[in-house]
Amino acid sequence: MAVPGVKEPAAVPEAANEVKKEEVKKEGFYIDLTPKLIQLPDVKDRRQINIRYPLLAPYAFAHVYWDDEAKEVLYTVEEPILNDAEKEILGLILIGLEEMINISFVKAVNTELLIDYLEKNVQNIMIELGIKITQETYDKLMYYVYRDSVGLNEIEPMLHDYYIEDIECNGHSFPIYIVHRKYENLRTNITFADPQKLVDFVEKLSQKAGKYVSYARPILDGTLPDGSRVNATYTEDITTRGPTFTIRKFTAEPWTPIHLIKFNTVTPEILAFLWMVIQFKFNIMVIGETASGKTTFLNAIANFIPPEARIVSIEDTRELNLAHINWLPAVTRTGFGIPNVLGKQFGEISLFDLLRETFRQNPDYVILGETRGKETYVLFQGMASGHPSLCTFHAGSVEMMVRRLETPPINLSPTLVESLDVICVVTNIKEMDKSKRRLKQVSETIEVSTTLGRVSSNTLFEWEAASDKFNRRGKSVVFEKLSKRTGIPVDTLEKDLAIRTKLLATLAAQDITNFKDVSAILNAFYQDRENLLKKFKVI
Repeated sequence: MAVPGVKEPAAVPEAANEVKKEEVKKEGFYIDLTPKLIQLPDVKDRRQINIRYPLLAPYAFAHVYWDDEAKEVLYTVEEPILNDAEKEILGLILIGLEEMINISFVKAVNTELLIDYLEKNVQNIMIELGIKITQETYDKLMYYVYRDSVGLNEIEPMLHDYYIEDIECNGHSFPIYIVHRKYENLRTNITFADPQKLVDFVEKLSQKAGKYVSYARPILDGTLPDGSRVNATYTEDITTRGPTFTIRKFTAEPWTPIHLIKFNTVTPEILAFLWMVIQFKFNIMVIGETASGKTTFLNAIANFIPPEARIVSIEDTRELNLAHINWLPAVTRTGFGIPNVLGKQFGEISLFDLLRETFRQNPDYVILGETRGKETYVLFQGMASGHPSLCTFHAGSVEMMVRRLETPPINLSPTLVESLDVICVVTNIKEMDKSKRRLKQVSETIEVSTTLGRVSSNTLFEWEAASDKFNRRGKSVVFEKLSKRTGIPVDTLEKDLAIRTKLLATLAAQDITNFKDVSAILNAFYQDRENLLKKFKVI
């Protein structure tokens, strides 16, 4: 499709069904903010990558291609090109909008209402200034008005790219990098050349996140309206290249356990085991290195929690997304003013504060987004006193996890660490042409030695890197504990495991991945198990 003002790249294969003219035809300005998921082809040789797909059709497109001169794959955001006269008109319009725009409309959820409001104001400004332009120019100007007044300026198109996981700015005059789900780290053509413009942009990020950033408090940590997590710095005192920001994007719908099977992150049998672990209220910790997929994995297996259970989740910034109705999500809050002698500001609510109060709210399950400080002691005390908990933790192995838990600033005793029943180790394997996230192993805690970092554990499942397959190693310690607790024979538990494995494998084979559909099926398992299993021919 020809885009006004944008030169078509030569011989670029279309990545998917392009937006047809009749699909976007509408009176007045129109922009497609909900593009369909586009299937990108697998390319073994990175030098053959040359793909173009829409971000904000019909104005903004992504062009991912191999650059012979740079010897790398580049990510280019293609937008309508404005000539000098159009740039001048756009500047006048944006100045006029600063005086006219109503902030309540900027926060409106209804996109059509918002665009209509912007159009009326833009048209009034052009009438007052006596500006007459073509429809093509008008559409281009409206795109930039929407992008810069409501959206997040230059990076707004990238926020609509399903395949982008992270958007990273390392300072002014340096190109922005992205982490692409398909093609890994890519350099973009977006740069904040003007230092003041980058400062203004970080301020805009803080406003969008509902946070405060200044020279006195130059670090921003918050959540954007679309759920993306943002971290930014404000001054050169903190980052010598100037203000920086990193935006971690999340999919509109969280991944389900079936997604994990489809991506070969884990097998149906392992998920079936974790399903039983969660249902019978054992404690789980998901560990791994940065960007290994800990939170995504935790969110997926949290779908196995029974539908009527009361869940309380605690996070620094909101990332978890559950289908459960009886769910109380809580987030921390930064304080105000000068810190006291304990280093705490007035009004500050920490993970420790929230977790301490959580156990007074009678939760059936506690989910802690990430534990790393003194709140860990409260979490493990809760585990020891019978409150089933799920959480994530930064560690590359079970031994490293135990060592970190037993040393400052956490300082747990070995007996408390033993309250943890199952440890899931996730990893992100990066190769030349792609990356893959895998559940490296599932271990069950047997005994934690008084010797620092020494733990006796049973590795029940393990991923074999050479064959990219998962293997089961022996019998389950958790099943033995469960058998003693409930009187259910281990053989019966193994049969139940096989039934759940078959159900999950059937859902994956039928490509049932929709978040609501999967949640409904899991709920039906608890409410009408026999009929559900008959429906999917499991029994």
